[in-house]
Amino acid sequence: MTDAKTDLKLNIGKIREGYVLDHIKAGKAMTIYHDLKLDKLDCTVAIIKNAQSNKMGKKDIIKVECPIENLDLEILGFIDHNITVNIIKDGETVEKRKLSLPKQIVNVIKCKNPRCITSLEQGLDHVFILADPEKEVYRCRYCEQKYRGSRKS
Repeated sequence: MTDAKTDLKLNIGKIREGYVLDHIKAGKAMTIYHDLKLDKLDCTVAIIKNAQSNKMGKKDIIKVECPIENLDLEILGFIDHNITVNIIKDGETVEKRKLSLPKQIVNVIKCKNPRCITSLEQGLDHVFILADPEKEVYRCRYCEQKYRGSRKS
């Protein structure tokens, strides 16, 4: 019989070229997986959920083995700009990037205003501009509708 308090270690192998998304809020890895369209890429993806973290308590981690150019840092910065992006080349971390809120996001969120041109014109991009970085407020480019909600919660 094993002790329930036994420390279990999970070993996910090194990647040669790609990136590791670290400090993801626990439970958000699958949202990020879909928002980054990682399911559409032909690459290896490892998702670690609820990993122990001294800084956060628990966190999620995503490891992706494919060129960094395939990662949309704009969407990732909007989802949670506290995520750390570790860039891996030849099996080693060569750079750590901190994210910031993007000045503009396209087709990530939709305008809820029924009178907005994006509601009438089906093919029109949904464009939101960062209006208040302090409060993390975005507004629709066309009608100024405020985006209410957070991708982090």
